[in-house]
Amino acid sequence: MDLAEIWRVVCRRWYVLLPGLLLTAALTAGVYLLVPVEYRSQSTVTLLNSRKATEAFDGNPFLSTQASLTGMADGLARNLNSDESRAALKSQGLTGQYEAKIADNAQGPFMWLSVTGTDPARVLKSDELLTSYAEKRLNEFQAGQKVPAEAMIRMATIVPPQTPEPQTKARVQYLAMAGAPGFVLSLVATFFAEARARGRAARAVPEDAP
Repeated sequence: MDLAEIWRVVCRRWYVLLPGLLLTAALTAGVYLLVPVEYRSQSTVTLLNSRKATEAFDGNPFLSTQASLTGMADGLARNLNSDESRAALKSQGLTGQYEAKIADNAQGPFMWLSVTGTDPARVLKSDELLTSYAEKRLNEFQAGQKVPAEAMIRMATIVPPQTPEPQTKARVQYLAMAGAPGFVLSLVATFFAEARARGRAARAVPEDAP
């Protein structure tokens, strides 16, 4: 079946195709309206050696790195993702979904702190709250172990919470899931109706007498 024949079938069975397309369009529009645009803000922080550990480097913490800092960053990220921290952050006003993790391909104790939500202003505020809370938890860990102030690991913000950017990938996927199957089923119904009509026409033609 070539394109010309497909077009002729569509034109003949438009009354089958059109309702399916209208239903698909309505479903897609519903998904578009019901699935809101999500926004994401992210900050990047790093853990730094203590002031005492950097004395040999003239106090420059970026010249003094240790593998233990990466381990501490991983432990801090796990704690921030815990139910306890989520409850604490929610009580302080954080909204949306957040994630704390070691930065991809990180060559040191770098962490990504990101927040996703539907309100850009709240997303930015929540990411700022998460970033400050991460430093607070780091200090609480060490204070709980009675680490002297001059020996405490520190946190520095490399990239502050960024202006929230729209995340359209998930929404596009939902729209495709709503539209593509409906379009395909409409075409299938159209050609099914055409096949049945041709079958009835063939049975209606009397066979030639011998």
